Amino acid sequence: MTDGPAPGMTSRRPYLLRAMYEWIADNGMTPHLLVDASRPGVRVPAFAVNDGKVVLNVAERAVAALEMGNDEISFTARFGGVSHQVRVPVGAVLLIYARETSQGMALPDEAIGSQIQADEAEVGVVADLDGDADGGDDGGDGDDRTPPPKRGGHLRVVK
Repeated sequence: MTDGPAPGMTSRRPYLLRAMYEWIADNGMTPHLLVDASRPGVRVPAFAVNDGKVVLNVAERAVAALEMGNDEISFTARFGGVSHQVRVPVGAVLLIYARETSQGMALPDEAIGSQIQADEAEVGVVADLDGDADGGDDGGDGDDRTPPPKRGGHLRVVK
């Protein structure tokens, strides 16, 4: 497998970001981005960076001239009352989530995602949304399967 999208295809990251942004905004929530500020091309005020990461409120009411392109997200925002131009390469976005509910999506590196797909193809693993790794029936009547663990409704950054 290759690192990144299939040959001739563009990265899916900007499309996922735009779709999640729209979903969060359409539901009246406040979209936030968690960005790896150590990545090349990230332009944010240095005082906003904490442990190499920065959380950016990208709600329509919080930014001006928001552009979510295929390569970069750019906008103007106020930090400490001072207007700053912000530029974030799409590859530097770690996750997008709604502030109010913490629901959102983590975005792994394209290379990592491709490696996971290659590994799954190699061992024949198919995952479904219920957490059943093989996607198949266990042959029983279904009563002896343990339910998947409950997942919390929040995202947390692990340092």
